[in-house]
Amino acid sequence: MKDVIVVIGSGSIGQAIARRISAGKHVFLADLREDNANAAAKTLSEAGFEVSTAVVDVTSRESVHVLAKMAEALGAVTGLIHAAGVSPTQASPAQILRVDLYGTALVLEEFGNVIARGGAGVVIASQSGHRLPALTPEQNKALAITPADELLALPMLQPDRVTDPLNAYQISKRGNALRVMAEAVRWGKRGARVNTISPGIIVTPLAKDELSGPRGAGYRRMMELSSAGRAGTPDEVGNVGALLMGPDGAFITGSDFLMDGGVTAAYWYGELAPA
Repeated sequence: MKDVIVVIGSGSIGQAIARRISAGKHVFLADLREDNANAAAKTLSEAGFEVSTAVVDVTSRESVHVLAKMAEALGAVTGLIHAAGVSPTQASPAQILRVDLYGTALVLEEFGNVIARGGAGVVIASQSGHRLPALTPEQNKALAITPADELLALPMLQPDRVTDPLNAYQISKRGNALRVMAEAVRWGKRGARVNTISPGIIVTPLAKDELSGPRGAGYRRMMELSSAGRAGTPDEVGNVGALLMGPDGAFITGSDFLMDGGVTAAYWYGELAPA
C-alpha cells in the first residue's frame, strides 16, 4: 500500500499543498460536499495523482473518526492537510466557532491517533488570528488543551461574549495556532510533526466571497496598504506547506507561519493601524 496524504477541505489551498507532496502517494480527499471532493479529485487525477474521496463533517467526532480509520485502512497516513473552514461572511459566530475551532480540534485529536512515524500535518489558520488582541495566559491554555468535546463550553466562547462573526473567526484562528502548538507535543510522541500556516488574503472562492461581501472595501484596503500590495496565490501557500511537510522542515513543529504580504505588520505598526 502507498503512503496516504489526507486533505480535508478540497479547495485551492489544500490542492496546492497536495500537488507538491503527493507524487507516488495516495491522496485521500474529504469534504462536506461530495461534489467539491469529486471536482478536486478529477483535477488531481488528470494531473497524474492517485485519488479517492470521502464525505466528512468536521463538526462530528464520529464522522472525523470514521475518516481517520478509512485513511489508515488505505495505508500509512504520512500527511494531513486540514484546510476546511468557513469565513466571517459565510456563517454565524456560533457556526464559525463550531467549524473552525471545534472542528479543527477534532481533526487534530483523531488524526493524532493515526498519523504515522515521520508524518506531518498542516492546519490552515489565518492572518485574522494575529489581529486579535492578546489573550490571558489562562485563555491561551484553555484554547490549547481543553478536550475538544468541552471546548465550546468555555466561558470565553459563549454567545454573550462572542457576538460578531469576525471576532469568532479571529478567536478560532488564534485557537488553531495554540491548539497545534499543544498537539505538537502529542504528535511528537508518535514521531510526527504538525504546524499551522496563517495566510492573508489568498485568491480563492472563499476570498472572493469576502471581497464581494460587506467587508470587501476593508479587504481591498488591506491589500493596497500592505508591503506586497496584492493578494497571495494558493501556490505561494503551497510552497510553505511543502516545506513544513517535507524533509526540509524536519526541525519545525508546533509553529505558526504568518504569510500575509505584510498586512499584519501594517495593522500593528503601519497605515492599517486602528485609530
